[in-house]
Amino acid sequence: MALRQLRKAHVHQTVDGHKPSELTLLICLARKSRSPEEGLKVSEISRLLEITPPTVTQLINSLEAKDMVERQPDPSDRRVVRIRLTEQGRIVTRKARNHMDASLGKLVEYLGEEESNLLADLLMKVQTFIEENPRPDLDLLQRNGDEKND
Repeated sequence: MALRQLRKAHVHQTVDGHKPSELTLLICLARKSRSPEEGLKVSEISRLLEITPPTVTQLINSLEAKDMVERQPDPSDRRVVRIRLTEQGRIVTRKARNHMDASLGKLVEYLGEEESNLLADLLMKVQTFIEENPRPDLDLLQRNGDEKND
């Protein structure tokens, strides 16, 4: 689990010139879609990546222009649009995963077994801390009257 978090952190390097945010969305589609044909709704991607739907839409537009994803109507509800990987998107996603796995392997080799295990333990603790201490919803915080000064 902790090593997966490390893999996610390492996605910030580009693959084939794609931005880290684009790669994150591609990997999300690959991992979370029930089937390659079904894809995900924008709202599902937004929830999974914890980013706003307009931001997801911008990323989808960029990836669609690069032939990485395509929009498909949901067969059970024509009002719903699903986003799925194209063949080119699947190729880039595999390259990104291979790149992350190779980099993680190099890191483990560099640190050695003992330090790699220590790092994994520490990352698990960090993950537990984050899960037990969620970020505050700033929209729900009581205003103190100084918002006029912002």
